[in-house]
Amino acid sequence: MLRSFPNEADGANAKWLDLMSPDDGERATVEKRYGVHLPDLGALREIESSSRLRVDGNVLYMSAPLITGTHTQHWEFAPTGFVLTPDVLVTVRYAEIAPFDTVAGELPDISQLTPVSALATLLEDLVDRAADHLEHASEIVAQVSQSLFFEEAARPGLSRETRKIRQIMRDMGQASDRASRVRYTFLSIGRMVAFVLDRCTPKLDEAVRDRFDAIRHDIASLDEFETSLSGRIQLLQDAATAFISIEQNDVVKVLTVASVVGIPPVLVVGVYGMNFHNMPELNWPLGYPFAIILCLLSAIIPFLWFKWRDWI
Repeated sequence: MLRSFPNEADGANAKWLDLMSPDDGERATVEKRYGVHLPDLGALREIESSSRLRVDGNVLYMSAPLITGTHTQHWEFAPTGFVLTPDVLVTVRYAEIAPFDTVAGELPDISQLTPVSALATLLEDLVDRAADHLEHASEIVAQVSQSLFFEEAARPGLSRETRKIRQIMRDMGQASDRASRVRYTFLSIGRMVAFVLDRCTPKLDEAVRDRFDAIRHDIASLDEFETSLSGRIQLLQDAATAFISIEQNDVVKVLTVASVVGIPPVLVVGVYGMNFHNMPELNWPLGYPFAIILCLLSAIIPFLWFKWRDWI
């Protein structure tokens, strides 16, 4: 699918061409008209800087992994290409990316649109949305922090506590994954901005250059925020893991005390349950009460000792 801005039947005077999963005919038309080479999906997936940022004459070829599927629980990277020429900006993508549709519907005065200003508008919206994703991840971290550190709920049973910890770890994992994806996108967009400023500065008017500088500063500040957020996430994950270990230690401690307290009564019962013919206790009238009392004492004494040592 090919969209042109301004919207014309043949897109001959377009300043921005947006190609979504283009077919061979659309690719050939654009390449022939503007003398550029459009990257395919395999080329867009390359991670080397030389593949993502290169210049050929007065044409800049750039690519970045943008985030898609943000309205679902399954975020993915969508490799996206940007081809910037003096006459047109061509974007090539193979997935639905919300900022492209938003910018297409809210472009400023279309008569004043230039390829560079279209690119700046796209990058501004991408950075704004990435910032929103970071803020949402930060809210998840704040909620988990409140639940983990400040909500001392009654403990009716281990299973409920275990479910709570599992949910916390799941939320933290999602927040960490999303923050890492946003940071990866920031890294790619930051490289693109620096590349455009480095290659096009003499040709950019001051207003557009200021917009690119603002994008770069926004990315730098948001990158610092993401670093801080990642530190908080790591702290909470370590704390949740420590709490799980404490729960396990408590369970092991209870089982250990129970087993130690139960051993002496078992020993007493084992001795007096042998029923040898010459055992003098077999003829005692009070032999049974004596054995019962001995079992109780052999259990109570270790229990009191553990209690005195504050093990239980």
